[in-house]
Amino acid sequence: MPRGLDHIVHAVHDLDAAAAFYQRAGFQVGGRNVHPWGTNNRIVQLQDFFIEILSVAEPEKIPAHGPRDFSFGAFQREYLAHRQGLSMLLLQSSDAAADARDFAAAGFGDFDVFAFARDGRRPDGSVVKLAFSLAFAVDPASPEAGFAVCQHHFPENFWNAAFQRHGNGARTARAALLVADNPSDHHIFLSALTGVRDLSSTSIGVAARTPGGDIEIVEPVSFRDQFGVIPATADAGARFEGVRIAVDELDGVARLWRGNGLPFTRQGDRLVLPPDVAFGATLILERRGEA
Repeated sequence: MPRGLDHIVHAVHDLDAAAAFYQRAGFQVGGRNVHPWGTNNRIVQLQDFFIEILSVAEPEKIPAHGPRDFSFGAFQREYLAHRQGLSMLLLQSSDAAADARDFAAAGFGDFDVFAFARDGRRPDGSVVKLAFSLAFAVDPASPEAGFAVCQHHFPENFWNAAFQRHGNGARTARAALLVADNPSDHHIFLSALTGVRDLSSTSIGVAARTPGGDIEIVEPVSFRDQFGVIPATADAGARFEGVRIAVDELDGVARLWRGNGLPFTRQGDRLVLPPDVAFGATLILERRGEA
């Protein structure tokens, strides 16, 4: 079964400054969560998808990578040593252990499942248990992009409509966007990651269409033409550049952003916050119901 989008990690140097940016952009942002492996996060929750704004808070606590241990914290620290931005995409999983075996069989990472739990809070302040299992996959050609699946063990405690009400009308994630000089080089990995056997291929890139949003890998010139942003040059392979989010309507978003002093561009039926504004990411908002 194809794996849909679960969440994307937005790695930043200053967690609260990035959270304040998201709030100015009209998103509801959760409180700070502290991880025992050295990272902290704050969450922007949409319908069946969330943005994990993340920073390295206690580098001395970050474990090293091991032969069968993919260190989430070490990957984020190494990413942040060079840039801020979208560092890792996680897909939905109903069985992280089975997905880990699938990735190993395909030759894209033979790692033990990483399981953890923490307390969460409902909108009324009550404490609930949250637990997750992650299985990591590695595209050997793309060292700057992280990939995993995420199994929610108490999804009823995590997903909450009250956290999904945003002043900008944001609803769902349409697509995670990567840029590569040769998108077709990543065709086999993308298929193994998503479980989508028939990818959409064009002259400008490849895409996996999943029930929970798309993953698109496009050439740099295509990204520039579509969104008005010249992507930074990647050292190797594919790297994440942006995320497309569906909103109720665009005029209200434009008024909100102007009022909050956020520089943006309008690219056809899309509003774009560029990386120099959005902490290294390209945030693209488009009207719900339009592709």
